[in-house]
Amino acid sequence: MIYGTRTNGNQHGLVLTKSSVVDFMLDRVGYRREFDLRNIQVIEPAAGDGAFAISIINRLHASSLEFDFSFQEALSNLKFFEFDWNMVNLLNERITARLNQLSVGLPKSLITQQDFLLSVTGKCDLIIGNPPYVRHENIPEKQKIEYRKRFASFTHRSDLYIAFYEKGLSLLKHNGILSYICSNRWLKNLYGRSLRNVIRLNYTIDEIIDLEGTCPFEEVVIAYPAITTIHKSSDRKQEKYYQIHNISDLDRIDKDIQPVRTLNTRNFLNWFSYDKTGRKYEIFLDSIENQGFKIGIGVATGADKVFIRKDLESIVEKELLIPVLTSKDVKNNQLKWSGNFIINPFDNNGGLIDLNKFPRAKKYLESQKDLLVKRHVAKKNPCLWYKTIDKIIPQLTQRTKIILPDISGNIHLFIDPGKYYPHHNLYYITGPSNARLKLLAAILMSDFVKNQLLELGNKMNGGYPRWQSQNLRKLRIPVIDSIPEKTAKIIAEAYDERDYFRINSFINEKEIGNYTFSADQLKLF
Repeated sequence: MIYGTRTNGNQHGLVLTKSSVVDFMLDRVGYRREFDLRNIQVIEPAAGDGAFAISIINRLHASSLEFDFSFQEALSNLKFFEFDWNMVNLLNERITARLNQLSVGLPKSLITQQDFLLSVTGKCDLIIGNPPYVRHENIPEKQKIEYRKRFASFTHRSDLYIAFYEKGLSLLKHNGILSYICSNRWLKNLYGRSLRNVIRLNYTIDEIIDLEGTCPFEEVVIAYPAITTIHKSSDRKQEKYYQIHNISDLDRIDKDIQPVRTLNTRNFLNWFSYDKTGRKYEIFLDSIENQGFKIGIGVATGADKVFIRKDLESIVEKELLIPVLTSKDVKNNQLKWSGNFIINPFDNNGGLIDLNKFPRAKKYLESQKDLLVKRHVAKKNPCLWYKTIDKIIPQLTQRTKIILPDISGNIHLFIDPGKYYPHHNLYYITGPSNARLKLLAAILMSDFVKNQLLELGNKMNGGYPRWQSQNLRKLRIPVIDSIPEKTAKIIAEAYDERDYFRINSFINEKEIGNYTFSADQLKLF
Protein backbone atom coordinates (compact mmCIF):
# COMPACT_ATOMS: atom_id res chain seq x y z
CA MET A 1 0.00 0.00 0.00
CA ILE A 2 2.02 2.95 -1.27
CA TYR A 3 -0.39 5.69 -0.26
CA GLY A 4 -2.29 3.91 2.50
CA THR A 5 -5.92 2.82 2.60
CA ARG A 6 -9.17 4.73 2.23
CA THR A 7 -12.09 4.42 4.62
CA ASN A 8 -13.61 1.69 2.44
CA GLY A 9 -10.43 -0.38 2.73
CA ASN A 10 -9.25 0.21 -0.84
CA GLN A 11 -5.96 1.86 -1.67
CA HIS A 12 -5.54 5.60 -2.09
CA GLY A 13 -4.95 6.19 -5.79
CA LEU A 14 -6.58 2.97 -6.98
CA VAL A 15 -9.87 3.78 -8.72
CA LEU A 16 -10.56 1.48 -11.67
CA THR A 17 -12.23 2.68 -14.86
CA LYS A 18 -15.32 1.06 -16.36
CA SER A 19 -14.64 -0.83 -19.59
CA SER A 20 -17.23 1.21 -21.51
CA VAL A 21 -15.37 4.42 -20.61
CA VAL A 22 -12.02 2.85 -21.56
CA ASP A 23 -13.38 1.89 -24.99
CA PHE A 24 -14.88 5.33 -25.49
CA MET A 25 -11.57 7.03 -24.70
CA LEU A 26 -9.60 4.78 -27.05
CA ASP A 27 -12.14 5.35 -29.82
CA ARG A 28 -12.03 9.09 -29.22
CA VAL A 29 -8.25 9.35 -29.66
CA GLY A 30 -8.31 7.14 -32.79
CA TYR A 31 -6.74 3.99 -31.36
CA ARG A 32 -9.24 1.83 -33.20
CA ARG A 33 -8.92 -1.66 -34.65
CA GLU A 34 -9.98 -0.46 -38.10
CA PHE A 35 -6.83 1.71 -38.29
CA ASP A 36 -3.23 0.58 -38.87
CA LEU A 37 -1.81 0.72 -35.33
CA ARG A 38 1.53 -1.01 -35.98
CA ASN A 39 3.69 2.12 -35.39
CA ILE A 40 1.65 3.88 -32.69
CA GLN A 41 3.74 4.10 -29.53
CA VAL A 42 1.53 4.01 -26.44
CA ILE A 43 2.23 4.59 -22.75
CA GLU A 44 -0.19 3.96 -19.93
CA PRO A 45 1.26 5.66 -16.84
CA ALA A 46 -0.73 3.81 -14.15
CA ALA A 47 -2.01 0.54 -15.55
CA GLY A 48 -3.69 -0.84 -12.42
CA ASP A 49 -5.35 -4.18 -13.11
CA GLY A 50 -5.22 -3.72 -16.88
CA ALA A 51 -8.51 -2.12 -17.90
CA PHE A 52 -6.80 0.03 -20.54
CA ALA A 53 -3.97 -2.45 -21.23
CA ILE A 54 -6.20 -5.38 -22.21
CA SER A 55 -8.32 -3.21 -24.51
CA ILE A 56 -5.21 -1.71 -26.13
CA ILE A 57 -3.75 -5.18 -26.72
CA ASN A 58 -7.01 -6.46 -28.19
CA ARG A 59 -7.23 -3.51 -30.57
CA LEU A 60 -3.62 -3.87 -31.66
CA HIS A 61 -4.15 -7.57 -32.37
CA ALA A 62 -7.30 -6.92 -34.40
CA SER A 63 -5.45 -4.22 -36.36
CA SER A 64 -2.58 -6.65 -37.08
CA LEU A 65 -5.04 -9.09 -38.63
CA GLU A 66 -6.66 -6.36 -40.71
CA PHE A 67 -3.40 -4.80 -41.98
CA ASP A 68 -1.19 -7.90 -41.96
CA PHE A 69 1.65 -6.88 -39.66
CA SER A 70 3.46 -8.72 -36.87
CA PHE A 71 1.47 -8.42 -33.67
CA GLN A 72 4.45 -9.72 -31.64
CA GLU A 73 6.73 -6.99 -33.01
CA ALA A 74 4.10 -4.28 -32.63
CA LEU A 75 3.78 -5.10 -28.91
CA SER A 76 7.18 -3.43 -28.48
CA ASN A 77 5.39 -0.09 -29.01
CA LEU A 78 3.34 -0.56 -25.84
CA LYS A 79 4.51 0.23 -22.31
CA PHE A 80 2.41 -0.15 -19.19
CA PHE A 81 3.72 1.43 -15.98
CA GLU A 82 2.51 0.34 -12.54
CA PHE A 83 4.05 1.26 -9.18
CA ASP A 84 2.33 -1.12 -6.77
CA TRP A 85 3.64 -4.70 -6.65
CA ASN A 86 0.24 -6.22 -5.93
CA MET A 87 -1.26 -4.57 -8.99
CA VAL A 88 1.80 -5.48 -11.09
CA ASN A 89 1.26 -9.14 -10.29
CA LEU A 90 -2.41 -8.93 -11.21
CA LEU A 91 -1.61 -6.96 -14.37
CA ASN A 92 1.03 -9.52 -15.35
CA GLU A 93 -1.40 -12.41 -14.86
CA ARG A 94 -4.15 -10.81 -16.94
CA ILE A 95 -1.90 -9.77 -19.82
CA THR A 96 -0.05 -13.09 -19.87
CA ALA A 97 -3.34 -14.99 -19.98
CA ARG A 98 -4.61 -12.85 -22.85
CA LEU A 99 -1.37 -13.13 -24.85
CA ASN A 100 -1.38 -16.91 -24.34
CA GLN A 101 -4.82 -16.96 -25.92
CA LEU A 102 -3.33 -15.08 -28.86
CA SER A 103 -0.37 -17.51 -29.02
CA VAL A 104 2.34 -14.93 -28.32
CA GLY A 105 4.75 -14.46 -25.43
CA LEU A 106 4.96 -11.60 -22.94
CA PRO A 107 7.63 -9.06 -24.01
CA LYS A 108 9.96 -8.04 -21.16
CA SER A 109 9.47 -4.34 -21.84
CA LEU A 110 5.66 -4.45 -21.88
CA ILE A 111 5.12 -4.04 -18.11
CA THR A 112 7.35 -1.76 -16.05
CA GLN A 113 7.17 -1.87 -12.25
CA GLN A 114 8.22 1.72 -11.55
CA ASP A 115 6.93 5.12 -10.55
CA PHE A 116 6.08 6.64 -13.92
CA LEU A 117 6.85 10.09 -12.53
CA LEU A 118 10.46 9.09 -11.81
CA SER A 119 10.96 6.94 -14.91
CA VAL A 120 13.20 7.57 -17.90
CA THR A 121 11.41 6.61 -21.08
CA GLY A 122 11.24 7.70 -24.70
CA LYS A 123 8.73 9.86 -26.53
CA CYS A 124 5.42 8.40 -27.68
CA ASP A 125 2.38 9.07 -29.82
CA LEU A 126 -0.31 8.38 -27.24
CA ILE A 127 -0.48 8.57 -23.45
CA ILE A 128 -3.78 7.37 -22.08
CA GLY A 129 -5.16 6.22 -18.76
CA ASN A 130 -6.44 7.00 -15.32
CA PRO A 131 -3.76 8.68 -13.14
CA PRO A 132 -3.83 7.83 -9.42
CA TYR A 133 -6.33 9.66 -7.22
CA VAL A 134 -4.09 10.72 -4.34
CA ARG A 135 -4.66 13.92 -2.39
CA HIS A 136 -1.69 16.05 -1.40
CA GLU A 137 -1.80 15.08 2.27
CA ASN A 138 -1.60 11.37 1.38
CA ILE A 139 1.56 11.67 -0.73
CA PRO A 140 4.64 10.63 1.31
CA GLU A 141 6.82 13.64 2.12
CA LYS A 142 9.90 12.14 0.47
CA GLN A 143 8.01 11.79 -2.82
CA LYS A 144 6.60 15.32 -2.57
CA ILE A 145 10.12 16.72 -2.32
CA GLU A 146 11.27 14.78 -5.37
CA TYR A 147 8.19 15.67 -7.42
CA ARG A 148 8.63 19.38 -6.65
CA LYS A 149 12.18 19.18 -7.99
CA ARG A 150 11.08 17.55 -11.23
CA PHE A 151 7.74 19.20 -12.03
CA ALA A 152 7.22 22.94 -12.15
CA SER A 153 3.44 22.49 -12.01
CA PHE A 154 3.56 20.42 -8.79
CA THR A 155 3.08 23.41 -6.50
CA HIS A 156 0.98 24.51 -3.54
CA ARG A 157 -1.13 21.54 -2.42
CA SER A 158 -1.21 19.73 -5.75
CA ASP A 159 -2.85 16.35 -5.96
CA LEU A 160 -0.71 13.63 -7.53
CA TYR A 161 -2.39 13.70 -10.93
CA ILE A 162 -0.95 17.19 -11.61
CA ALA A 163 2.53 15.68 -11.89
CA PHE A 164 1.14 12.92 -14.13
CA TYR A 165 -0.16 15.58 -16.51
CA GLU A 166 3.19 17.38 -16.74
CA LYS A 167 5.19 14.18 -17.10
CA GLY A 168 2.85 12.79 -19.74
CA LEU A 169 2.78 15.99 -21.77
CA SER A 170 6.58 16.16 -21.75
CA LEU A 171 6.77 12.73 -23.43
CA LEU A 172 4.51 13.50 -26.38
CA LYS A 173 5.92 13.59 -29.87
CA HIS A 174 4.80 16.36 -32.21
CA ASN A 175 1.07 15.81 -32.83
CA GLY A 176 1.04 13.31 -29.96
CA ILE A 177 -2.09 12.97 -27.81
CA LEU A 178 -2.63 12.68 -24.06
CA SER A 179 -6.02 11.55 -22.79
CA TYR A 180 -6.67 11.22 -19.05
CA ILE A 181 -9.76 10.52 -17.04
CA CYS A 182 -9.21 12.15 -13.67
CA SER A 183 -10.27 15.06 -11.48
CA ASN A 184 -11.27 18.35 -13.12
CA ARG A 185 -10.13 20.42 -10.12
CA TRP A 186 -6.98 21.61 -11.89
CA LEU A 187 -9.17 23.69 -14.20
CA LYS A 188 -10.25 25.88 -11.28
CA ASN A 189 -8.02 25.55 -8.23
CA LEU A 190 -4.89 27.43 -7.24
CA TYR A 191 -2.72 24.35 -7.56
CA GLY A 192 -3.73 23.94 -11.21
CA ARG A 193 -2.58 27.38 -12.30
CA SER A 194 0.94 26.33 -13.33
CA LEU A 195 -0.38 23.37 -15.29
CA ARG A 196 -2.91 25.60 -17.05
CA ASN A 197 -0.06 27.89 -18.11
CA VAL A 198 2.00 24.96 -19.40
CA ILE A 199 -0.92 23.85 -21.55
CA ARG A 200 -1.78 27.38 -22.64
CA LEU A 201 1.73 27.99 -23.98
CA ASN A 202 2.63 24.66 -25.54
CA TYR A 203 -0.42 22.49 -26.21
CA THR A 204 -3.98 22.43 -27.50
CA ILE A 205 -6.90 21.00 -25.55
CA ASP A 206 -8.95 19.03 -28.04
CA GLU A 207 -11.82 18.54 -25.64
CA ILE A 208 -12.87 18.28 -22.04
CA ILE A 209 -15.79 15.99 -21.26
CA ASP A 210 -17.01 16.85 -17.79
CA LEU A 211 -18.39 13.74 -16.06
CA GLU A 212 -19.05 15.37 -12.70
CA GLY A 213 -22.13 13.76 -11.21
CA THR A 214 -21.65 10.50 -13.13
CA CYS A 215 -19.85 7.32 -12.06
CA PRO A 216 -17.28 6.30 -14.69
CA PHE A 217 -15.42 4.06 -12.24
CA GLU A 218 -15.95 0.59 -10.81
CA GLU A 219 -16.75 2.11 -7.40
CA VAL A 220 -18.49 5.28 -6.27
CA VAL A 221 -15.94 7.98 -5.46
CA ILE A 222 -16.11 11.75 -5.09
CA ALA A 223 -13.53 12.54 -7.75
CA TYR A 224 -15.06 15.32 -9.94
CA PRO A 225 -14.07 13.32 -13.04
CA ALA A 226 -13.47 14.58 -16.55
CA ILE A 227 -11.95 13.14 -19.70
CA THR A 228 -9.37 15.62 -20.95
CA THR A 229 -7.67 15.17 -24.32
CA ILE A 230 -4.64 17.33 -25.12
CA HIS A 231 -2.70 17.58 -28.38
CA LYS A 232 0.94 18.59 -28.77
CA SER A 233 0.50 20.97 -31.66
CA SER A 234 0.78 24.68 -32.39
CA ASP A 235 -2.33 24.52 -34.55
CA ARG A 236 -5.21 25.99 -32.56
CA LYS A 237 -8.21 23.78 -33.13
CA GLN A 238 -11.69 24.44 -31.85
CA GLU A 239 -11.29 23.40 -28.23
CA LYS A 240 -14.54 21.90 -26.97
CA TYR A 241 -16.11 21.50 -23.57
CA TYR A 242 -18.91 18.97 -23.00
CA GLN A 243 -21.04 18.20 -19.96
CA ILE A 244 -22.35 14.65 -19.57
CA HIS A 245 -24.86 13.63 -16.92
CA ASN A 246 -24.99 9.91 -17.65
CA ILE A 247 -22.20 7.58 -18.79
CA SER A 248 -24.54 6.07 -21.38
CA ASP A 249 -24.60 9.48 -23.09
CA LEU A 250 -20.93 9.32 -24.07
CA ASP A 251 -21.78 7.63 -27.37
CA ARG A 252 -24.16 10.49 -28.19
CA ILE A 253 -21.41 13.14 -28.19
CA ASP A 254 -21.33 15.07 -31.47
CA LYS A 255 -24.52 13.30 -32.54
CA ASP A 256 -27.19 14.45 -30.12
CA ILE A 257 -24.90 16.16 -27.60
CA GLN A 258 -22.98 19.23 -28.69
CA PRO A 259 -20.31 21.24 -26.81
CA VAL A 260 -21.71 23.63 -24.23
CA ARG A 261 -18.86 26.04 -24.92
CA THR A 262 -15.60 26.40 -26.79
CA LEU A 263 -12.32 27.26 -25.11
CA ASN A 264 -9.47 29.57 -25.95
CA THR A 265 -6.41 28.48 -24.02
CA ARG A 266 -3.93 30.73 -25.81
CA ASN A 267 -4.71 34.36 -25.18
CA PHE A 268 -6.31 34.78 -21.78
CA LEU A 269 -5.22 34.39 -18.18
CA ASN A 270 -8.57 32.87 -17.26
CA TRP A 271 -8.60 30.78 -20.40
CA PHE A 272 -11.43 28.54 -19.36
CA SER A 273 -13.87 31.43 -19.48
CA TYR A 274 -13.48 32.69 -23.03
CA ASP A 275 -14.61 31.62 -26.45
CA LYS A 276 -12.67 31.83 -29.72
CA THR A 277 -13.67 35.43 -30.43
CA GLY A 278 -12.18 36.68 -27.17
CA ARG A 279 -15.65 37.52 -25.85
CA LYS A 280 -16.06 36.35 -22.27
CA TYR A 281 -19.48 34.82 -22.03
CA GLU A 282 -19.52 32.72 -18.88
CA ILE A 283 -17.27 32.74 -15.85
CA PHE A 284 -16.42 29.30 -14.53
CA LEU A 285 -17.76 29.29 -11.00
CA ASP A 286 -16.81 27.07 -8.12
CA SER A 287 -17.58 26.59 -4.44
CA ILE A 288 -15.70 28.35 -1.65
CA GLU A 289 -14.10 25.19 -0.29
CA ASN A 290 -13.05 23.91 -3.70
CA GLN A 291 -10.93 27.05 -3.99
CA GLY A 292 -8.85 26.18 -0.93
CA PHE A 293 -10.84 27.99 1.76
CA LYS A 294 -12.14 26.36 4.94
CA ILE A 295 -15.53 27.11 6.47
CA GLY A 296 -15.98 26.63 10.20
CA ILE A 297 -18.17 27.55 13.13
CA GLY A 298 -16.99 28.92 16.46
CA VAL A 299 -16.83 27.09 19.76
CA ALA A 300 -19.91 25.99 21.70
CA THR A 301 -19.37 25.61 25.45
CA GLY A 302 -22.76 24.54 26.80
CA ALA A 303 -22.28 27.05 29.61
CA ASP A 304 -21.21 30.42 28.27
CA LYS A 305 -21.78 32.16 31.59
CA VAL A 306 -19.09 29.95 33.11
CA PHE A 307 -16.55 29.77 30.29
CA ILE A 308 -16.90 33.27 28.80
CA ARG A 309 -16.46 36.35 30.99
CA LYS A 310 -14.70 39.70 31.03
CA ASP A 311 -13.19 39.27 34.50
CA LEU A 312 -11.52 35.89 33.99
CA GLU A 313 -8.02 37.37 34.12
CA SER A 314 -8.49 37.90 37.83
CA ILE A 315 -10.00 34.46 38.40
CA VAL A 316 -8.01 31.82 36.46
CA GLU A 317 -4.48 31.43 35.10
CA LYS A 318 -3.80 33.68 32.11
CA GLU A 319 -2.30 30.89 30.01
CA LEU A 320 -5.77 29.31 29.85
CA LEU A 321 -7.45 32.43 28.45
CA ILE A 322 -8.15 33.30 24.83
CA PRO A 323 -9.87 36.50 23.60
CA VAL A 324 -13.25 35.42 22.25
CA LEU A 325 -15.39 37.21 19.71
CA THR A 326 -19.19 36.97 19.97
CA SER A 327 -21.99 38.16 17.73
CA LYS A 328 -22.50 41.15 20.02
CA ASP A 329 -19.01 42.32 19.05
CA VAL A 330 -19.95 42.42 15.37
CA LYS A 331 -22.88 44.72 14.78
CA ASN A 332 -23.77 48.10 13.30
CA ASN A 333 -21.09 47.45 10.68
CA GLN A 334 -18.39 47.60 13.34
CA LEU A 335 -16.14 45.04 14.94
CA LYS A 336 -15.50 46.01 18.53
CA TRP A 337 -14.23 43.41 20.97
CA SER A 338 -16.13 43.64 24.27
CA GLY A 339 -13.24 42.25 26.33
CA ASN A 340 -14.52 38.70 26.85
CA PHE A 341 -12.16 35.77 27.31
CA ILE A 342 -12.87 32.07 27.05
CA ILE A 343 -11.30 29.42 29.27
CA ASN A 344 -9.48 26.80 27.23
CA PRO A 345 -9.70 23.52 29.18
CA PHE A 346 -7.58 21.59 26.65
CA ASP A 347 -3.85 20.96 26.68
CA ASN A 348 -1.49 21.07 23.69
CA ASN A 349 -2.25 17.44 22.85
CA GLY A 350 -6.00 17.97 22.67
CA GLY A 351 -6.75 16.30 25.99
CA LEU A 352 -8.19 18.01 29.05
CA ILE A 353 -5.81 19.90 31.29
CA ASP A 354 -4.89 18.52 34.71
CA LEU A 355 -6.73 20.88 37.03
CA ASN A 356 -4.23 20.17 39.79
CA LYS A 357 -1.66 22.09 37.71
CA PHE A 358 -3.96 25.12 37.57
CA PRO A 359 -5.21 25.71 41.11
CA ARG A 360 -7.05 28.95 40.35
CA ALA A 361 -8.92 27.41 37.42
CA LYS A 362 -9.64 24.33 39.52
CA LYS A 363 -11.14 26.41 42.32
CA TYR A 364 -13.29 28.41 39.89
CA LEU A 365 -14.54 25.48 37.79
CA GLU A 366 -15.33 23.37 40.86
CA SER A 367 -17.38 26.30 42.19
CA GLN A 368 -19.44 25.99 38.99
CA LYS A 369 -19.50 22.19 38.89
CA ASP A 370 -23.17 21.82 39.75
CA LEU A 371 -24.03 23.76 36.60
CA LEU A 372 -21.40 22.12 34.38
CA VAL A 373 -22.32 18.51 35.17
CA LYS A 374 -25.90 19.10 34.02
CA ARG A 375 -24.75 19.59 30.43
CA HIS A 376 -25.26 16.72 27.98
CA VAL A 377 -21.55 16.63 27.17
CA ALA A 378 -20.75 16.04 30.85
CA LYS A 379 -23.46 13.43 31.33
CA LYS A 380 -21.99 11.40 28.47
CA ASN A 381 -18.64 11.26 30.27
CA PRO A 382 -18.70 12.51 33.87
CA CYS A 383 -14.89 12.46 34.05
CA LEU A 384 -14.83 15.24 31.43
CA TRP A 385 -17.25 17.46 33.30
CA TYR A 386 -15.26 20.67 32.69
CA LYS A 387 -14.74 20.33 28.91
CA THR A 388 -16.45 22.59 26.39
CA ILE A 389 -18.79 20.99 23.84
CA ASP A 390 -16.36 21.78 21.01
CA LYS A 391 -12.63 21.37 21.27
CA ILE A 392 -10.73 24.65 21.30
CA ILE A 393 -7.78 24.88 18.91
CA PRO A 394 -5.70 27.88 20.05
CA GLN A 395 -3.91 28.17 16.69
CA LEU A 396 -7.18 29.32 15.12
CA THR A 397 -6.91 32.52 17.15
CA GLN A 398 -3.79 33.59 15.26
CA ARG A 399 -5.20 32.80 11.81
CA THR A 400 -6.63 35.53 9.58
CA LYS A 401 -10.31 34.81 9.02
CA ILE A 402 -13.52 36.29 7.68
CA ILE A 403 -16.11 36.61 10.46
CA LEU A 404 -19.73 35.83 9.57
CA PRO A 405 -22.44 36.32 12.21
CA ASP A 406 -25.30 33.86 11.62
CA ILE A 407 -27.94 36.54 12.08
CA SER A 408 -26.81 40.05 11.27
CA GLY A 409 -27.97 43.17 9.52
CA ASN A 410 -24.36 44.14 8.77
CA ILE A 411 -23.43 45.03 5.23
CA HIS A 412 -19.71 44.84 5.90
CA LEU A 413 -17.92 41.55 6.51
CA PHE A 414 -14.95 41.86 8.82
CA ILE A 415 -11.61 40.13 8.56
CA ASP A 416 -10.06 39.27 11.91
CA PRO A 417 -6.28 39.65 11.38
CA GLY A 418 -5.58 36.96 13.98
CA LYS A 419 -6.63 38.28 17.37
CA TYR A 420 -9.75 36.42 18.43
CA TYR A 421 -11.39 33.02 18.76
CA PRO A 422 -14.94 32.87 17.32
CA HIS A 423 -17.94 31.96 19.45
CA HIS A 424 -20.46 29.39 18.19
CA ASN A 425 -22.88 32.01 16.82
CA LEU A 426 -20.17 33.10 14.39
CA TYR A 427 -19.10 31.31 11.25
CA TYR A 428 -15.61 31.92 9.92
CA ILE A 429 -13.60 31.29 6.76
CA THR A 430 -9.84 30.80 6.61
CA GLY A 431 -7.83 30.70 3.42
CA PRO A 432 -4.50 30.30 1.68
CA SER A 433 -3.60 34.00 1.80
CA ASN A 434 -4.80 37.29 3.26
CA ALA A 435 -5.16 38.80 -0.21
CA ARG A 436 -7.47 36.01 -1.35
CA LEU A 437 -9.53 36.29 1.86
CA LYS A 438 -10.09 39.98 1.17
CA LEU A 439 -11.33 39.25 -2.34
CA LEU A 440 -13.60 36.54 -0.99
CA ALA A 441 -15.01 38.92 1.65
CA ALA A 442 -15.81 41.46 -1.06
CA ILE A 443 -17.52 38.83 -3.21
CA LEU A 444 -19.57 37.64 -0.24
CA MET A 445 -20.82 41.19 0.37
CA SER A 446 -22.20 41.48 -3.16
CA ASP A 447 -25.80 41.15 -4.32
CA PHE A 448 -24.45 38.35 -6.50
CA VAL A 449 -24.01 36.22 -3.36
CA LYS A 450 -26.88 37.71 -1.38
CA ASN A 451 -29.37 36.60 -4.02
CA GLN A 452 -28.01 33.04 -3.93
CA LEU A 453 -28.26 32.94 -0.13
CA LEU A 454 -31.84 34.19 -0.21
CA GLU A 455 -32.71 31.32 -2.54
CA LEU A 456 -30.86 28.76 -0.42
CA GLY A 457 -32.11 29.64 3.05
CA ASN A 458 -34.24 31.77 5.31
CA LYS A 459 -33.98 35.52 5.46
CA MET A 460 -34.24 37.89 8.39
CA ASN A 461 -36.60 40.80 8.76
CA GLY A 462 -35.33 43.50 6.44
CA GLY A 463 -34.44 41.00 3.74
CA TYR A 464 -30.99 40.08 5.04
CA PRO A 465 -29.81 36.53 4.39
CA ARG A 466 -28.47 34.28 7.14
CA TRP A 467 -24.88 33.09 7.09
CA GLN A 468 -25.02 29.35 7.68
CA SER A 469 -22.33 26.81 6.84
CA GLN A 470 -24.64 24.52 4.83
CA ASN A 471 -25.55 27.42 2.54
CA LEU A 472 -22.04 28.84 2.37
CA ARG A 473 -20.88 25.49 1.03
CA LYS A 474 -23.49 25.60 -1.74
CA LEU A 475 -22.55 29.06 -3.00
CA ARG A 476 -21.07 29.31 -6.48
CA ILE A 477 -18.60 32.17 -6.71
CA PRO A 478 -16.05 33.30 -9.33
CA VAL A 479 -12.75 31.43 -9.30
CA ILE A 480 -10.67 33.93 -7.34
CA ASP A 481 -7.32 32.80 -8.78
CA SER A 482 -8.61 33.60 -12.26
CA ILE A 483 -9.46 37.23 -11.49
CA PRO A 484 -6.87 39.40 -13.29
CA GLU A 485 -4.51 41.39 -11.10
CA LYS A 486 -5.93 44.73 -12.18
CA THR A 487 -9.48 43.71 -11.35
CA ALA A 488 -8.45 42.10 -8.05
CA LYS A 489 -6.73 45.30 -6.96
CA ILE A 490 -9.83 47.40 -7.64
CA ILE A 491 -12.09 44.96 -5.77
CA ALA A 492 -9.71 44.90 -2.78
CA GLU A 493 -9.63 48.71 -2.68
CA ALA A 494 -13.42 48.83 -2.78
CA TYR A 495 -13.50 46.47 0.22
CA ASP A 496 -11.08 48.65 2.19
CA GLU A 497 -13.07 51.78 1.35
CA ARG A 498 -16.41 50.07 2.07
CA ASP A 499 -17.54 51.07 -1.39
CA TYR A 500 -20.37 48.57 -1.73
CA PHE A 501 -21.78 50.19 -4.86
CA ARG A 502 -18.43 49.72 -6.55
CA ILE A 503 -18.22 46.09 -5.42
CA ASN A 504 -21.66 45.44 -6.87
CA SER A 505 -20.68 47.14 -10.13
CA PHE A 506 -17.99 44.48 -10.53
CA ILE A 507 -19.70 41.45 -9.04
CA ASN A 508 -23.30 41.18 -10.06
CA GLU A 509 -25.93 38.71 -11.12
CA LYS A 510 -26.67 38.22 -14.78
CA GLU A 511 -28.54 35.34 -16.37
CA ILE A 512 -26.54 33.49 -19.02
CA GLY A 513 -27.54 30.02 -17.93
CA ASN A 514 -25.87 30.68 -14.60
CA TYR A 515 -24.42 33.47 -12.48
CA THR A 516 -21.66 35.43 -14.17
CA PHE A 517 -19.81 38.72 -13.93
CA SER A 518 -21.61 41.82 -15.07
CA ALA A 519 -20.95 43.38 -18.46
CA ASP A 520 -19.29 46.38 -16.80
CA GLN A 521 -16.67 44.19 -15.24
CA LEU A 522 -15.82 42.44 -18.47
CA LYS A 523 -14.25 45.65 -19.78
CA LEU A 524 -11.39 45.16 -17.35
CA PHE A 525 -10.64 41.56 -18.35
